[in-house]
Amino acid sequence: MTKHDPAPVILVDDDGDLLKATRQTLELAGFAVSAYAVASEALAALDRNFAGAVVSDIRMPEIDGLQLFDRVLRLDPDIPVILVTGHGDIAMAVKAIKDGAYDFITKPFAADRLAQSVARAAEKRRLVMENRALREAAEQGLPLIGQTPAMERLRRTLRQIADTDVDVLVTGETGSGKEVVAGLLHRWSRRAKGNFVALNCGTLPETVIESELFGHEAGAFTGAQKKRVGRIEHSSGGTLFLDEIESMPAATQVQMLRVLEMREVTPLGTNEVRPVDLRVVAAAKVDLGDPSQRGAFREDLYYRLNVVTLSIPPLRERRDDVPLLFGYFAERAADRFRRTVPAISTATQRHLKDHDWPGNVRELAHFAERFVLGLDHVGETPSPAAMESDTAMPLPERLDRYEAEIIRETLGRNDGDVRRTIEALGIPRKTFYDKLQRHGIVRSDFSR
Repeated sequence: MTKHDPAPVILVDDDGDLLKATRQTLELAGFAVSAYAVASEALAALDRNFAGAVVSDIRMPEIDGLQLFDRVLRLDPDIPVILVTGHGDIAMAVKAIKDGAYDFITKPFAADRLAQSVARAAEKRRLVMENRALREAAEQGLPLIGQTPAMERLRRTLRQIADTDVDVLVTGETGSGKEVVAGLLHRWSRRAKGNFVALNCGTLPETVIESELFGHEAGAFTGAQKKRVGRIEHSSGGTLFLDEIESMPAATQVQMLRVLEMREVTPLGTNEVRPVDLRVVAAAKVDLGDPSQRGAFREDLYYRLNVVTLSIPPLRERRDDVPLLFGYFAERAADRFRRTVPAISTATQRHLKDHDWPGNVRELAHFAERFVLGLDHVGETPSPAAMESDTAMPLPERLDRYEAEIIRETLGRNDGDVRRTIEALGIPRKTFYDKLQRHGIVRSDFSR
C-alpha cells in the first residue's frame, strides 16, 4: 500500500445490519473495507503484511472480539485493533487498551468518531510498515530510501546495470546521495569483493591530484620519498569513484581519458605501463552536457563517461519521501545516541513539509540528529503565516494541542511507561487514559 492508496480495514460484527451500516460508513470515509460476520474468517484474511486496521465488536459467538484481539496480537502486535463495545463492556475494553489494543468505541457511536480513529490507526500501521521496510532495506544494504516514482526508477536502473562493467556518470545536487549510488553499484556488482576507492576531485590541489590518481615512484618529485600506489591502480578489480569530477584539472582530464580508453596507468616517475581492471563511477553536481560547461570540462571525456547517466532528484522534487527519510534517520540517531525518538511537534511537521532542503538528504539527516538530541528549535521562530494560523485558532483548540504535546513529550521521556508518565503529569490514571483517547495518542508508539 502506498501513501495514496485507500487503507484496508477488516471489519468484524455478527450483527448483519450493523455490519452493513458500519461498512458503508468506513467506505464513505475512503477506506477499503472487508467485512466479516465470523471472526475466524477475518483471522484467515490476516497476515503480517496486512497494511491497515482491524475493527471488531466485542460480543460475538465462537470467537469474541477480545479473543480476536489476542490472536491478532500474537500474529503481529503492531496491527492496530479497534474494539466496538456496549456500555457493559467498557471495563473489558479498557483492559484491552492496557494490553495493546489501539482504541475502543462505545455504542452508539458517531460516524466521524469511528472514521477518525480508523484513520489514525491506519496511518500508524502505514508508518510501522514503512519502518519495517526501511530496516529490511538497511539489513540488505539498500540505503536508497524513497517510494516516489523517481526513486523506484533509480533503484530499478541500478539493479539493471550494477553487474556490468559499464562506466557511469551520476548527477545530482550536493548532499543528494551520489556516493550512496556509487557504493550500491559496487556492492551489487561482481566487483563487490574488490576495493571501492573514492576520490573527491574538488578537495585536492592540481599538484596533488595526479599523484593520488596515478601513483608515483620514489623520487618522482620533491617529497616523494617512497613508492605509492595510486587510486586507479588500487581500485583495479573493484570500483573507482570520482566525486566532483567537474573540478578535475584540464591536464588531468587528458590523462584520465587515456586511462578510460586504454585501461592502463603509468605512475609518475616511471615509463612502466600497468594494466588495470577498471570500472569508473563519476559524479558531478552540474550538468556536464550543458554547453556552458564545455570550456571547463573536456567534451570527449564527458562522452566517454556518459555511457550511462543516473540523475538523482533533489529532495524538494520528491517531498513525499521526506517523512520516510526523516523517520529512518531519526531511528538511526536514537540508536546511536541511546535516546528515544521524541514526539514530532506541529512546528517540526510544518518544517519537514515546507522546507526546500537545499542540502538534500545530508541536511535532512543532520536535522534528524538535532531533533533526537533535542536541539531542533524550528518552533521558536515561526513564520508569519504560521503565527497567523496559530493565533487564529480558537483558544480551546490551542490548549488541546498544547496538552497533547505535553503528554506525548512526557510519554517519550518515560519510554511509554504509564506509571512514571502519570506521576510526572500529576493526574489520575482514568483522566490519563481519557486524554489519550481524546487526543488520539497511542502509548505503544513511545515504548522502546
